[in-house]
Amino acid sequence: MRKAKSKILSKTALAAFTAECRRAGKKIVFTNGCFDILHAGHVSILEFSKSKGDVLIVGMNTDASVRLLQKTHRLINKQADRALVCAALEAVDAVCFFDEFTPANLVKSIKPDVLVKGGDYKAGEVAGKEFAKKVIIFPLLKGRSTTNIISKIQR
Repeated sequence: MRKAKSKILSKTALAAFTAECRRAGKKIVFTNGCFDILHAGHVSILEFSKSKGDVLIVGMNTDASVRLLQKTHRLINKQADRALVCAALEAVDAVCFFDEFTPANLVKSIKPDVLVKGGDYKAGEVAGKEFAKKVIIFPLLKGRSTTNIISKIQR
């Protein structure tokens, strides 16, 4: 079993990792997100994603890219902490940060066999869809979101 910290890869290390996986004939799956306060919805999509192939790569928004995405900056955990928690999950084989508004460039570099996104997206809206062989939308778990958790804590 690999230690969580060793699963957090730079883009260069990820390129070498994916090349090695392809040589071994492994099916590569990609999903992405902030994964701020890990909850059942996150675990469900990560386990679902892993079930669609042999290797699951998680693209993780840097703190800077979260600020681009969200009008109100509400990150609770810093990117290093978010990545370590995510990488510790059995379903996750690698985590790599992306600093842009979308993970399209990261998806382009990986060219996954399967790209999985949560049900708040439609297949045609998924960033990087043109670089994946297949896009799958995973239905969201009702009532499970970081926003809901934060609201509950604030009440």
